[in-house]
Amino acid sequence: MLMILLFQRLGIIMILAFLLVNNSYFRQLIEERSKREKLVLIFIFGIFVIISNMTGIEITSDKSLVERPILTTISHSDSLANTRTLVITTASLVGGPLVGTVVGIIGGIHRFFQGNFSGAFYIVSSALVGYISGRLGDKLKANNLYPSTSQVIVISIIAECIQMLFVGFFTGWDLVKLIFIPMMLLNSLGSTLFLAILKTYLSNERQLRAVQTRDVLDLTQQTLPYLRQGLSQQSAAKVCNIIKQHTNFDAVGLTDRTNVLAHIGVGQDHHISGQPVKTDLSKSVILSGQPQVALDKKAIACPDQGCLLNSAIVVPLKINDETVGALKMYFSGDKKMTEVEENLALGLSQIFSGQLAIGIAEEQNKLASIAEIKALQSQINPHFFFNAINTISALIRLDANKARYALMQLSTFFRTSLQGGQDREITLEQEKAHVDAYMNLEKLRFPDKYQLDYYITVPSKMTLPPFGLQVLVENAVRHAFKDRKKDNRICISITDQGDCYKVAVSDNGQGISPNIIDKLGQETVSESKGTGTALVNLNNRLNLLYGSASQLHFDSTDNGTTVWYEIPYQKGDRDENFNS
Repeated sequence: MLMILLFQRLGIIMILAFLLVNNSYFRQLIEERSKREKLVLIFIFGIFVIISNMTGIEITSDKSLVERPILTTISHSDSLANTRTLVITTASLVGGPLVGTVVGIIGGIHRFFQGNFSGAFYIVSSALVGYISGRLGDKLKANNLYPSTSQVIVISIIAECIQMLFVGFFTGWDLVKLIFIPMMLLNSLGSTLFLAILKTYLSNERQLRAVQTRDVLDLTQQTLPYLRQGLSQQSAAKVCNIIKQHTNFDAVGLTDRTNVLAHIGVGQDHHISGQPVKTDLSKSVILSGQPQVALDKKAIACPDQGCLLNSAIVVPLKINDETVGALKMYFSGDKKMTEVEENLALGLSQIFSGQLAIGIAEEQNKLASIAEIKALQSQINPHFFFNAINTISALIRLDANKARYALMQLSTFFRTSLQGGQDREITLEQEKAHVDAYMNLEKLRFPDKYQLDYYITVPSKMTLPPFGLQVLVENAVRHAFKDRKKDNRICISITDQGDCYKVAVSDNGQGISPNIIDKLGQETVSESKGTGTALVNLNNRLNLLYGSASQLHFDSTDNGTTVWYEIPYQKGDRDENFNS
């Protein structure tokens, strides 16, 4: 009868143990064993050992059994058969001798008060069981996390024998004869089951991590070539397709800080590439820089009422601790996010962020080199150089002051070209000096051909990429006016738009051919007077420095062309006004 009742109590402990082992936080605790983790384990197993005392079987002085649901107190003369030794042994094997000893003391003290201040020896015996079990467990486990099943059984028997020696010495051997076999079986079986459950979960978790690691590495290998190109609509679409093919998500998306770059799968009819981010969930992740999980449509907060996406995990993509976008993974229907998908998304987020940082560093170095080479080329460009020299030579004979002025402008142009090739950003004041030098030389060659106007209402210390104006002005001079001899106007406009600066260069020329306008800034083109490489380079630098929202835009008609882009505010930009 005692055996049956004790195994019922074992069932209670095993249910609690199963619920505990299912908790990922607990599994993390037992693997680390730091001071903080040991304190938490003592708290958890301390509760368990008190529950063991309170669910025990009362044994009266005449050896009859009294079964009560909860035992808050028992008589001085009565004894208790319970699962206390099982909990102490398990705590020792999981947390080590310190945890086992403290849990044993907690269980012994509670048993002392439970017995109306009798059975003080239980404090010593329980602490001794915890210490010896923990020491044996640490010694036998070798390089493994826990001892083997046979070793756990031996440790459990030793623990129960220690407890029975104290019970026999202080309460009599008749009680030991009654409870020894049931208690020994109970402790051995319970400890073995608890450790088996724990080792099974940990083994499965490690296998799952291995599978996830393999999946992440596979995805990394396939997405690396695209991520190294930076966050663009083209690279994002490729990456999202690869992720969706290798996972069971119903939709995958990538964004920068403001716009959807790609969305593949369910919802792509309204989560459209190039449009602003729709869901409140994504906006919150981008703003906070923290991953978030949504378990229902309400948490996703998509403004489209017909959206079929029902759960999601959104993780930030960061470069140098600054959020530059978000990776979004969705389920539709009844599918729900699990720990597996969360870990996968977090792993991809970290790896993707690293690859983006590497790609941007490589691209910036490449573009800086290209810009420097272009600057050096400008200095020795025979056509430009000889035109300027010929102009100066002619002016020396006609007007020495103008010749001196032209020479100073040529010097300014070359000096600013060289400086611009070495910096990622320069001030508006520096860029304006570069443009003025270029246009002044052109005006000396063709006195009545060009007119350059400025409309600038922003601070002079505003920064922009080197050649951010000069490339557009030179492009207008070379391509906008064809053979027209006069009335060729170019206007540089830089205005405050409330959340950014708008930089625009307009001309009243012949306009851009519809055959090439969509290619400008995106790829080189075959034209008799150039390939558009400078525009591609400028567009790439704008994207890298400020994001996709700052790319070049071309508005062109038969009456002229405007090329414009936007630059976000930067610290110090609004401290003064630029007067031009």
